[in-house]
Amino acid sequence: MNGARAVLATMHGKERALAPLAAGFLGLDPRVAEGLDTDVFGTFSRDVARAGAPRDAARAKIAAAFRLMPEARVGLASEGSFGPHPGLPFAALNRELVLLIDRETGRELIGHHATMATNFAHDVVADVEAGLAFAAKAGFPGHGVIVMGVLDGQPAPQLALFKAIASEAELAAVLSRTIALTGAAHIETDMRAHRNPRRMRAIRRAMIDLVRRSRSHCPGCARPGFAMTGRVPGLPCAWCSGPTHLTRAEVWACERCDHTEERPVAALTANPMHCAECNP
Repeated sequence: MNGARAVLATMHGKERALAPLAAGFLGLDPRVAEGLDTDVFGTFSRDVARAGAPRDAARAKIAAAFRLMPEARVGLASEGSFGPHPGLPFAALNRELVLLIDRETGRELIGHHATMATNFAHDVVADVEAGLAFAAKAGFPGHGVIVMGVLDGQPAPQLALFKAIASEAELAAVLSRTIALTGAAHIETDMRAHRNPRRMRAIRRAMIDLVRRSRSHCPGCARPGFAMTGRVPGLPCAWCSGPTHLTRAEVWACERCDHTEERPVAALTANPMHCAECNP
């Protein structure tokens, strides 16, 4: 693919995270798909629901980008999701996926990154001062915020929705207008990449993972994309040799041929402090 034209399926500045790595490490010639409206595939502000899983949305973006740039051989798109951390109450998690599709071969490469380094948050406020305090905590205006109406205590973008808020004065006016209209305002961090520097860093990390996978070939079928997909607990305790919760092996797998391997970690034993028997 060296020198191949690559179309970037973005309208929110993600080329800042994707293009340098695509050019420098994959040898691609990346260009943004001008005129592409990725909001039709889903928005964080709930006015357009995402259909399917993140990978499905990324595929749909690339297909649309290919239609705008038919000469491109490669398509690149990212998709992010935010929500509660599955294992840590009250903590938020940002998951990022970057997908590469080679149009000639139909092959896909995927990169992932998950991080708690996100300002993902929301609140319902009844006065302007509370909304401004939320925005300041989120890092506004460096990090964007979105304001929408409220109906029965839930966000109602169909009643009011403001995204491109640039200053504290503009935010105060939007909050005042929304509260007067719906009795309260739902305010949340803007998770679009061009309005959220933390998310842009996460997208870059997912692209780095894709580059890493592109250089990892499956021992079974020799195709790129062989990657770690899980961990096996049970590293034995140094004192009693019983299993601990620490990882004893990594699971590596290929999406194409389903070849899997267990690769032992470097450590042979675990510190007894991690053992339920020796350190109850």
